[in-house]
Amino acid sequence: MEEEISKGKTAALVAHFTLVGCLIAITMNLEPKNGFARFYIRQTFGLHITFHALVIFLNYTAIPFAWEVLFIIYFGLWVFSFAGVLKNKKSQIPIVGEYFQKWFTFIQ
Repeated sequence: MEEEISKGKTAALVAHFTLVGCLIAITMNLEPKNGFARFYIRQTFGLHITFHALVIFLNYTAIPFAWEVLFIIYFGLWVFSFAGVLKNKKSQIPIVGEYFQKWFTFIQ
């Protein structure tokens, strides 16, 4: 388990830095496949995609302070996930993390 974590930690960290970082991490994890990296790539891919989808939605609404709330929630979840990588522990993002693992099974 410790060996798997140490080998996948770099890809897991790279996945946290923007959607482009997720795409880079996906290619980093093609061969050999690593379960720790795959877990965090799915988590952060879902987080980034959800954030961007909500930004597009909020662009067409006039909800006051919605941008601030969205960014605070996004940043908080990002920090939670990033801290999990640094602790060498699989920590699912609250509420949606389980769904991200199910929805993004194409990320191997």
